[in-house]
Amino acid sequence: MTFAPPPHEPSAGAPLTLTSLPLFPLGTVLFPGGQLALRVFEVRYLDMVRKCRLAGAPFGVVALTDGHEVRQAGAAPEKFHDVGTLAAISDLDTSHPGLIALRAEGSERFRIVRRQLLPHGLWIADVEQLPPDVAVPVPQDLRKAAQALEQVLGRLHDRSPDDTSVPVPTAAQLDDCGWVANRWCELLPVPIELKQQLMQLDSPLLRLELVGDVLERTGIAG
Repeated sequence: MTFAPPPHEPSAGAPLTLTSLPLFPLGTVLFPGGQLALRVFEVRYLDMVRKCRLAGAPFGVVALTDGHEVRQAGAAPEKFHDVGTLAAISDLDTSHPGLIALRAEGSERFRIVRRQLLPHGLWIADVEQLPPDVAVPVPQDLRKAAQALEQVLGRLHDRSPDDTSVPVPTAAQLDDCGWVANRWCELLPVPIELKQQLMQLDSPLLRLELVGDVLERTGIAG
């Protein structure tokens, strides 16, 4: 089996595709630019992670709709959303036998075209990559959301200065609708289905507007 080979040569305007992309169904939504920490111990994923690392290839993170992250004896196969996010491994710790601790970063979103469950329990899929967010400046009426995010990230960084999963935002990032919306989506305690819907939105401005509504209702950025 080939893990995440280079994309096929697309025709003009056609989405890039990846074949036999290994999938990691999780009870979370990974956003582009987001950080993911995992402790991997199931055989199906240990082998996958090692091969991805060796090949410098990504795996796909998809949010579960039914089932569990860890395989349950006698349980039906997991069910998960069609839209997910590519994850590139940035750090790997294999110092403990039978366990891999890793960090990965979300990159492009993708949509599953076809999927297959392999005999040892690993899902692979042919996917098409979705267009990345267009850079849209944060409008004046949503500046409070960006300012509140900067304050929250600053407090988190002060509390854990060595935690590399907490970004130190640049001025450009704080003026980008998609980046601000994505970081809030990771922080807010909202249902996973809502996070999935927000991640799937093609408009970063609409995503931030909806996040802004949540912030106003909760009094975080009124």
